[in-house]
Amino acid sequence: MSFDVPDDLRYLESHEWVRVSGDTAEVGITAFAQDELGDVVFVELPEEGAELTAGEDFGVVESIKAVSDVYAPVSGTVTAVNDRLRDEPELLNEDPFGDGWMLEVEIADESDELLSPAAYRDQIE
Repeated sequence: MSFDVPDDLRYLESHEWVRVSGDTAEVGITAFAQDELGDVVFVELPEEGAELTAGEDFGVVESIKAVSDVYAPVSGTVTAVNDRLRDEPELLNEDPFGDGWMLEVEIADESDELLSPAAYRDQIE
């Protein structure tokens, strides 16, 4: 099975993605991650203003199969949270790289652990 791995993103080995635009980053989980989890039923995210540290957990995704921590690909301050996920956690399954985004972060520092799309494809294949 082949999963969508957009070329404009960077990835963590733990299956989070980051889309960097200037000093802002959008963060979510990958198509591979949502497939492994199965149907997502609950998402716990930090509040706006929370400080994230790259490589540390910032939230939880709960599915019918498992509960999984979600890790920050960048350090910085949360500037927006996708509130739709509170009522529509299935957006993570339906559109993990679009409507299923989780956070926007003002970047203080990027993780040294970010993978290129090619390296992430190698990991999941």
